[in-house]
Amino acid sequence: MFGICNLAIIPLRSEPNHRSELVSQVLFGEHFQIIEENPEWSKIQLAFDDYTGWIDNKQYQSISENEYFQLQEDSLVLNSDLIEYITAPNNLLIPIPLGASLTFLNHQNINTSNFEFEGLKITGTKPKSNLINTAFMYLNTPYLWGGKTPYGIDCSGFTQMVYKLNGYKILRDASQQAAMGEALSFIEESEPGDLAFFDNEEGKIIHVGMIMDNNYIIHAHGKVRIDRLDHLGIYNVDTKRHTHKLRVIKKII
Repeated sequence: MFGICNLAIIPLRSEPNHRSELVSQVLFGEHFQIIEENPEWSKIQLAFDDYTGWIDNKQYQSISENEYFQLQEDSLVLNSDLIEYITAPNNLLIPIPLGASLTFLNHQNINTSNFEFEGLKITGTKPKSNLINTAFMYLNTPYLWGGKTPYGIDCSGFTQMVYKLNGYKILRDASQQAAMGEALSFIEESEPGDLAFFDNEEGKIIHVGMIMDNNYIIHAHGKVRIDRLDHLGIYNVDTKRHTHKLRVIKKII
């Protein structure tokens, strides 16, 4: 069984109940496979990054296996504005966030084809130099564990969405992203858009941010903000202290 998100943003939870931990979000137009189901909840695996979790059965629309694989074969088409509106049947407007998927609009046979969109779209692979410009679109977004939008985002959701909007696929969690790419020995070897990862006292990767020019870093901590980066880690420009211990820098692209 397969489905597509036909609402703006829906929660992806660790267990099948509304009080369970928010592990991520499913954005409008994202499609997925249903791997387990009960009368009220479905456990899904997102097509983009294979991330799994539970969603409310009232919050998605079923699609066929053929429609699912049609979407898999297409290049991603995403909303490239902070907020846009899609016109649903009966001329109802649905607000959709930055990074919502519009790929399904290319398929008239998919049973969501009554939706219409006239806003700004982005598709294809962009230069690495564009990553920081995209990251700036999320500045001051409040931190939200499991979030993926300008209304609330976590550290790895932020880096994943910035890369996704530029045509690159990276995994969802910081620990998964840290296993990707080429490790760099020094900050001086890095380029804007490379990712810096930070660990806790047990050595577990707990945070990620995106490197900028001149030893600055943009990351989600309280909000999406810009701080300094040195060989110890992130130096918070407001509190004048280090907040995260540097573990590794990775060149993903």
